[in-house]
Amino acid sequence: MHTLPPCPQCTLENTYPDGENYICPDCAHEWPMLASDTSDDDDSRVVKDSNNNPLADGDAVILIKDLKVKGSSTTLKKGTKVKSIRLVAGDHEVDCKIDGTSFMLKACFLKKA
Repeated sequence: MHTLPPCPQCTLENTYPDGENYICPDCAHEWPMLASDTSDDDDSRVVKDSNNNPLADGDAVILIKDLKVKGSSTTLKKGTKVKSIRLVAGDHEVDCKIDGTSFMLKACFLKKA
């Protein structure tokens, strides 16, 4: 079964095809279907924070809201500064360590420090 790509703007997976474009009903973003085929190049992928600033490997970011950790009673608090992030492919674009524990976070919950 072919899976549709998540929205590159809001990262939600509610997308649907319409003609030659994908459409996200959540944020009304449209993008061409061909763009997903040419995204093999890691340099072409731009990850942006909640303020639409581009993020890069090694940046420091700050959480903009409390995040409950799935499968745990832990909560990551708003305002927590995370240093030396690493960008990865997938719906959770940011890989980082907070207090020695590895987490995968969505960029929409972060702002560049």
